[in-house]
Amino acid sequence: MQQLIIHGVTQEGHRFRPSDWAERLAGVMSQFRPAGFMGSHLTYSPYVVPNILNGVKCVIVDTRLRELEPKAWKFVVDFASDNHLTTSMKEIEEIEAEKNKRTQ
Repeated sequence: MQQLIIHGVTQEGHRFRPSDWAERLAGVMSQFRPAGFMGSHLTYSPYVVPNILNGVKCVIVDTRLRELEPKAWKFVVDFASDNHLTTSMKEIEEIEAEKNKRTQ
C-alpha cells in the first residue's frame, strides 16, 4: 500500500514552521476515518498521521483517503504544494523500516 509523505522541509531546503505544523494538519484531518472505526474523538485519523522520519517532522497520508474523501485528499496535497513542502510516495513497509531504525 502506498502512502504520501509530506516532509517538513521546503523545496528550498528550509525547515517548515510553525514547529507543530504536522500535528495541526493531522488534527484538521482527524474526522476522516474508516467506517466503523472505534477510536476516540481525540485521536488522529488513521489516514493522516504526524510522525518523524529521519529526524524530520512529516505527515503520512494513506492514499486510501483519495477514494474515501477526494476533497480531503486535495486539501492535504494542496497544503503541501501551497507551502512548497517536499513530498514523496512510499510503500508502508519502507516507512515502518525507517521508523524502526529510529527506535533502535
